[in-house]
Amino acid sequence: MDRDFSKELNYRTARSGGPGGQNVNKVESAVTAIWNVAESTFFSHEEKEMIAVKLRNRISQEGLLQITASESRTQIQNKKIATERTIEMVNRCLIKAKPRKATKPSKRQVEKRIKAKKQISEKKENRRFRI
Repeated sequence: MDRDFSKELNYRTARSGGPGGQNVNKVESAVTAIWNVAESTFFSHEEKEMIAVKLRNRISQEGLLQITASESRTQIQNKKIATERTIEMVNRCLIKAKPRKATKPSKRQVEKRIKAKKQISEKKENRRFRI
């Protein structure tokens, strides 16, 4: 169910640290992928709400989701990484968790547990010093 909305992403570049030697000081290789959640035409209103709730700590007050990548030495590679991360993160938000069904232990399991507790209790009781 991977949905590719990469056409809605905007990119911003910056200088990044990490590998690259002197190249790092002059080339803007870090890439930030910026996506406006509310203005997206790719997702329905309900899906946008799910994304906004699940990524509320990552979405700014302006409604922008920003993911930065600066692992690679090249801007192109970092752009690809940032795009993949954004798409993966949003697609993970759209997966609905299955509701948990409450279960209870069987009578046999309850009896077995109580029997084991009684045995341990007896063992400890037998260790006591009696006069």
